[in-house]
Amino acid sequence: MTAAGRWSLLRFLVGLAALGCHRAEAQAAPGAPTEIRVQTEMRNVDFHVDSGIVLHIRRLQGELLPTEPRKPPSLDDKHSFMLSMRSSEIAIDVASLSTLLNRYVFAYAASPIKQLRISTDGDQLVQEGVLSSGGGIHFAIRATAALTPDGQIRLHPTSVKVMGVKVGGLLKVFGKHLDQLMRLEPGHGARIEEDDFILDPTGMLPAPGIRGRLSSIHIEDGLVVQSFGPAEPAGAKPPRGSARAAPNYMYFRGGTLRFGRLTMADADLEIVDNDPGNPFDFSLDHYNDQLVAGYSKSTRDHGLIVHMPDLRTLQPVMEAARLGSVAH
Repeated sequence: MTAAGRWSLLRFLVGLAALGCHRAEAQAAPGAPTEIRVQTEMRNVDFHVDSGIVLHIRRLQGELLPTEPRKPPSLDDKHSFMLSMRSSEIAIDVASLSTLLNRYVFAYAASPIKQLRISTDGDQLVQEGVLSSGGGIHFAIRATAALTPDGQIRLHPTSVKVMGVKVGGLLKVFGKHLDQLMRLEPGHGARIEEDDFILDPTGMLPAPGIRGRLSSIHIEDGLVVQSFGPAEPAGAKPPRGSARAAPNYMYFRGGTLRFGRLTMADADLEIVDNDPGNPFDFSLDHYNDQLVAGYSKSTRDHGLIVHMPDLRTLQPVMEAARLGSVAH
């Protein structure tokens, strides 16, 4: 490899530090009053944070934190709250992860990485793409993912290929570690320790942002699985404020919650999947379409249970409606 090629590859490695640096636009308001903080539980929910980006929430306990003082969270405004997780297990598939990285993390004009595609091989992540600064050079990197003691993600490269050719000992050519060659500006969710990148797991997603301490990470059948907070005991049943026992649900309790034209004080809202045979396919961007297609009932203690169809079952109808509005 020529000296120019080595420097292009080094710039690419530095570009990996941008992974996880994109922060949600909203930040939780400090000291939000208890009366507008909403407790939440979720189970078996495919949560669409954006088109083509789905978080597979296996379980979650936490709360919605408002981003503006004294303004309660609103399901109609995903910038109005952040999701703080006490305990959760969330997976993301490689297609969603690829879209997330291309659309948000590496979407800026000077990004050194384009056309990024993520796959898995056993317990390793495989990243393939094009070096924009290297004249369209194709690269592939394999890396292991582990936790640091403070709950950050450590990506350690085990193999690097450029144009299909394995590149070994690149940094030895320079006689230094990567952290000696490049200093990252603090406060952006990433830093370098020797040749590894240390990433903030809460800094990659668009609104609503998330908070939580990562406690484990592993690769599983094409999924990157992350757990936040303590693990759920084997055989444990999720604590419920509702008498229902739906397998797939989202539950909001306490505090103040807005949705549509309603404001629910001391919230008691349960959103239940109409089809319990597969995970609840839900989108904040399209929840009103799901709400209109479903039905609701009040409980004796003034709570509300909403039954919704999966988003996937509504998409043909939504697309037909969109095409009809364009035609007119």
